[in-house]
Amino acid sequence: MENKKSAVALGLFDGVHLGHRAVLELAQRERENGISPVIFTFSPQAVLRKNSGAGGFIYGHVQKLGLLDGFGGVFSADFKIVKPFTGEEFVRHYLKNTLNAVVVCCGADFRFGRGASCGVDDLCKFGEKYGFEVRIAEDVCVDGTIVSSGEIRHRLIEGDISGANKLLGRPYFIRGEVVHGAKLGRTIGFPTINQVFESGQLVPKYGVYAGRVRVDGRSYRAVTNIGMKPTVEYDGLPLAETHIVDFSGDLYGKKIDTEILGFIRPEQKFNSVEELKNQIGTDTEKVCSMSGEYFN
Repeated sequence: MENKKSAVALGLFDGVHLGHRAVLELAQRERENGISPVIFTFSPQAVLRKNSGAGGFIYGHVQKLGLLDGFGGVFSADFKIVKPFTGEEFVRHYLKNTLNAVVVCCGADFRFGRGASCGVDDLCKFGEKYGFEVRIAEDVCVDGTIVSSGEIRHRLIEGDISGANKLLGRPYFIRGEVVHGAKLGRTIGFPTINQVFESGQLVPKYGVYAGRVRVDGRSYRAVTNIGMKPTVEYDGLPLAETHIVDFSGDLYGKKIDTEILGFIRPEQKFNSVEELKNQIGTDTEKVCSMSGEYFN
């Protein structure tokens, strides 16, 4: 990267939503001018914490890198090292000396430098000094709402998964290794896969959701409970417990993407396993009856 001229897209890109893609596409366009697009980012785990007031990170770093694939090379910096830099030190060390930036792209609200002390006006001034042009992506609006990670987090926390998906530009998904659970589901006729959320990750509103799971190239409808399994004894991290409709097979240890498409009902505690079984049956019937609004 050091010898090539680059168009650098700056951001945490938590969620890689429609607004983020506007920034990424500005950098991509510079390929036409023989300039390589590069994404400068951080691990969201290092920047956003559950108790930080931001609600936690939407996607972990590995998920995010998968979503960034195809937009350009990725330069993932160590936030602990970058955090003390002044704005000019950041620009000189990373944008000028490390990435040889001739174009820098970001959103209008981008902040950088120690204590987030610098904004886009400062970036433009540094650009004049260090020889790069600054491109500011316009806000992206969906149904009158400006797309932002904060708005997406709010909608996920409220259980407005359909609204969150519109702003993301794709279904929100849970990616993780299928881990062993209590195996209760298989004893009541509804076998499930369990995926645990990362520590510090934003967890959508506890409840039952219509979902979709792709296994070996085939798409299956699914019923996903996000929460803490209140009917049975459980004291771990929040998890997604998913019944894949009309699927049989062993997925333990495999990395699976569970797409979350629509909110069905809040999580609740049942008085017996039989009550739980009956409700899962009802939830499954509801998911199977949903139209192409969710499953297109």
